[in-house]
Amino acid sequence: MNERPIGQQSVTVRHEPVQARAAQRVEALLDAAAAVVVEHGIEHLTTALVAERAGASIGTVYRYFPDRVAVLVALAERNLERLRHALERVLAAPHETWADATDAVIGAMVDTFREVPSFRSLRTGEGLDLGPSAREQVAPQFADRIAEYVLERWGIELDEAGRESLVLAVGGLDALVTYAFLHDPHGDPRYLALGRMCAMQHLTAAFGDPVTADDPRDGAPIT
Repeated sequence: MNERPIGQQSVTVRHEPVQARAAQRVEALLDAAAAVVVEHGIEHLTTALVAERAGASIGTVYRYFPDRVAVLVALAERNLERLRHALERVLAAPHETWADATDAVIGAMVDTFREVPSFRSLRTGEGLDLGPSAREQVAPQFADRIAEYVLERWGIELDEAGRESLVLAVGGLDALVTYAFLHDPHGDPRYLALGRMCAMQHLTAAFGDPVTADDPRDGAPIT
């Protein structure tokens, strides 16, 4: 007989549906929070407004988020994941040169600002005032991923100075793209162009002149 010890219960049936419903509820609450941020601004977001916008009780909000800061942090994390996924889609393609890859990355950033609600005002949450626990800087994280892509695609390995130039390129680009969307929901093309120009200057210092995978720089190996 297939007997179960006394007191032991099966847990294979209900957990997945419950977890799925909870995840859907959290997504709905974050969608509502994004709408509140867009309409009223970060400083005016409250758990009560989130509940009202989501058509939920305030108790439902508190079940997942203890306060408004927790809501903003979760929304910022979701924004970061959406930006990271956009970047990964871009880097899944075998671009001819690192300049082509850069243009694709910039395009992905601009699309994220245009298409993800709350991204213009909240971005990835680096500007949130969280007291002693500041959010981790995003530019070095994306610089690491880009450096990995460039090494795999063109065999370009960065030294310390090159790594610094790459981080400056990503951080400066982020700042100028952010400013481009400060007063223009579509992105002021002047600042977008300036962001690309500044990024290209720093990236050229890091990677050298753009070359194709068939024409490696200084004979560097191509993987």
